[in-house]
Amino acid sequence: MIANYIEHMDTKTPAQSSRQAREAGPLAGLKIIDLSTVVAGPFAAGLLADYGADVIKVEMPGTGDALRALAPHKDGIPLWWKVTNRNKKGVTLDLHQDEARKLLGALVRERDVLVENFRPGTLDSWGITREWLHAINPRLTILRVTGFGQDGPYANKPGFARVFESMSGFTQICGEENGSPLHLGYPISDAVGGLFGAIGVLAALYRLKEHPEEAGQEIDCSVTESMLRVLEFLPIEYDQLGRVRTRSGNRSQYAAPGNVYRTADGRWASIAASTQSIFLRLCTALGLEDLASDPKFLTNKSRVEHRDELDSLVADAIGKMTLAELGETLERHEVGFSPIYDIADVFEDPHFKARQTLIEVDDHELGAVTMQAVVPRFSGTPGNVHAAGPSLGQHNLEVWKECGLSESEIDLLRERRVI
Repeated sequence: MIANYIEHMDTKTPAQSSRQAREAGPLAGLKIIDLSTVVAGPFAAGLLADYGADVIKVEMPGTGDALRALAPHKDGIPLWWKVTNRNKKGVTLDLHQDEARKLLGALVRERDVLVENFRPGTLDSWGITREWLHAINPRLTILRVTGFGQDGPYANKPGFARVFESMSGFTQICGEENGSPLHLGYPISDAVGGLFGAIGVLAALYRLKEHPEEAGQEIDCSVTESMLRVLEFLPIEYDQLGRVRTRSGNRSQYAAPGNVYRTADGRWASIAASTQSIFLRLCTALGLEDLASDPKFLTNKSRVEHRDELDSLVADAIGKMTLAELGETLERHEVGFSPIYDIADVFEDPHFKARQTLIEVDDHELGAVTMQAVVPRFSGTPGNVHAAGPSLGQHNLEVWKECGLSESEIDLLRERRVI
């Protein structure tokens, strides 16, 4: 039935109208297959889609990506999914089946990048090896996102964001000074791993551009190592000073004063006086000019050593002001601070409104939905968000017809649960 589908492949993008919608963005023309699930891998592919890449998201028939099962939902429709997989075309394909592998080959032939986050060796066990992929498309870049990397003793361990955050050392430095380690309210390591994955893809594509005679390469992106990388000075501090950094609550561990302070009206503000000039301006703003000449607070080093006393004085002064009064005072003295926002505050902030940080996006299931705009912004080729994440198999007919299959063949594949 599909023996000659590769020969019949159309080299155009799946639909002319949606191609025009994707023309904006610095990565317009880049073609990606996203086989990954849940957050880290799809986040990487989603970032590239924000910048104009044409991404086909592949899911298991029937069940789909596990991210669909995670809260929040509206009328059974997964909302997290809608953001992570925005700008993607959704198809279903059971990669365990031989016929599905042939269909995947049709996609691979015309794509630049494949993203996957199965345990190491899983795709190989289904016959989807690097050799098989590069025999079809020698220039294919393969991004492999896993918890611990493609080799090493932990390579095949199962994991999730809290594991990666804990083992990187990140969770150990979160929480109150005398309390237990604290996990954040969002799986930040998945997003960080996705960011490094997307950067890796761009670096590999640049290499191919400069060396067109070379084959595409594999990118081994460990989410745990990604989290460790963003912790910056923790390893060198331990290596050179023997220090093991631990929790300090909301206090900055390298500058003082730096904390979250409660105002007279029960609101919270985050303030960090991380340079000498800011500290002096803060003292003036709070009526604490005497602190500037106190030997205990003359330098940042001495302020950190006496931060308990310093924090108490600063907190007492702030506690006599409302949040609005504090904001006006600190702004007048050019001291950076932020009220602690919840998401409702983000929606109402005039700066975010002016910059259209949150945008409305059309969704065929929910209508207009609000989500974050593309970050960062490009002056000449801005990215855009043209659609929220697709429903399961939403683009099956469109994409598989592009692979040379007729509607009756597609129906038969659907009946047999290949797609």
